[in-house]
Amino acid sequence: MSIRTRFAPSPTGYLHIGGARTALFSWLYARKHGGKFVLRIEDTDRERSNEESVNAILEGMTWLGLEYDEGPFYQTDRFERYDEIINQLMETGHAYRCNCSKERLDALRKEQMANKEKPRYDGHCRLKEVDANEPHVIRYRNPQEGSVVIEDLIRGKIVVQNQELDDLIIRRTDGTPTYNLTVVVDDLDMKISHVIRGDDHINNTPRQINILKALGESVPQYGHVPMILGEDGARLSKRHGATSVVQYREMGYLPEALLNYLVRLGWSHGDQEIFSIDEMVELFELENVNRTASTFNTEKLQWLNQHYIKNDDPGRIARLLSPHMGEQGVDPADNPALSDVVRAQQERANTLVEMAEISTFFYKDFEEFDADAAKKHLRPVAEEPLQKLLEALTQLEDWQAEPIHQVISDVAEALELKMGKVGMPLRVAVAGRASSPSIDITLALLGKERTLARINMALAFIEQRKQNA
Repeated sequence: MSIRTRFAPSPTGYLHIGGARTALFSWLYARKHGGKFVLRIEDTDRERSNEESVNAILEGMTWLGLEYDEGPFYQTDRFERYDEIINQLMETGHAYRCNCSKERLDALRKEQMANKEKPRYDGHCRLKEVDANEPHVIRYRNPQEGSVVIEDLIRGKIVVQNQELDDLIIRRTDGTPTYNLTVVVDDLDMKISHVIRGDDHINNTPRQINILKALGESVPQYGHVPMILGEDGARLSKRHGATSVVQYREMGYLPEALLNYLVRLGWSHGDQEIFSIDEMVELFELENVNRTASTFNTEKLQWLNQHYIKNDDPGRIARLLSPHMGEQGVDPADNPALSDVVRAQQERANTLVEMAEISTFFYKDFEEFDADAAKKHLRPVAEEPLQKLLEALTQLEDWQAEPIHQVISDVAEALELKMGKVGMPLRVAVAGRASSPSIDITLALLGKERTLARINMALAFIEQRKQNA
């Protein structure tokens, strides 16, 4: 059998985390089994669908590297085909016109709720001959006996009795087809073999299977992926923070880190945590997807992101870091070379945004020192070591990390001070804060002119502090 999977988002918002995971699972299954991955845009909700959302979905998938083999196909381009299938269902007696008023349906629902019954259409128009010229919807005539058996690839066997299903609307009064009809036709025409989607669609699956059977067509295999929860146990939503894939890019995450996190969000292979794309493709199986909901953990995502930042090529990280440096008002074309800064900072940042923030001092002068760091390290006792460092560094011609380190070491030895008593005031002086890469590398990257100017600034700060004491 030829494997064909699909991802079919509705363009009513951005590509969210749950959708991205579903797309990833579908993509991995197709890639593992030599199949095709199809992208379909389900845009029949004309009021809520918009071009901006379509672009955001495509942008998110491109950033994640989830390339599709066919598509994107748009449902709004296929209305004639949907009408053709609806007419076929009408001709074979599997669909009928219904002219029940909204008032009647509201009253029916209210009565059923009062009787603690499941709200469902009562088949009032099943045997009526409704005139095609009067306002009406078209309903699918669902079987009233028997059951639908779903051999779910993730959840196992699911059995739904047909009597629990009502006659759903497949075409609205305005002539537009509904979701359950369009999905069936699309999956049929696109020869989708495996439908991998969120478990919020489980109620739709038996209805769609029945329509396929009414058309005399074979049924794809289904795998329903459990939902993603926020850390408070509620379904993941905007109130839990960023849910859009593009937002994670803006927050400084690497696409491979997010993919690695998403694949582990409900799937596992032993105790392994780090997966390359190739390993995901090789090892992924739907049978190993958890049946229970997964909880989104930002700390775990940050840990993975830090791993990928730390182990990636500094040149590539520099390219990805560049726009974040721009957000900080830095032109990364200035000295030092951004790839050298990345090399110094790779183990110190969880995200590219954080790396940009802690690297700005290499390019931009600051107007004041971090208050806590200055209070602790830029005290009068630091004046002498900073003055000695200023003198020695002014004389240094070979401005490289090793000679710089030797100067700092010599000053500490001459003053009979531990390295920390010299290095920490120097770090605060040049970086404005108590943390930076190793002090010799920091000074080498910063350059001689900036280093000396900032030591002078620190000495002026200490002098002012003495006068205010």
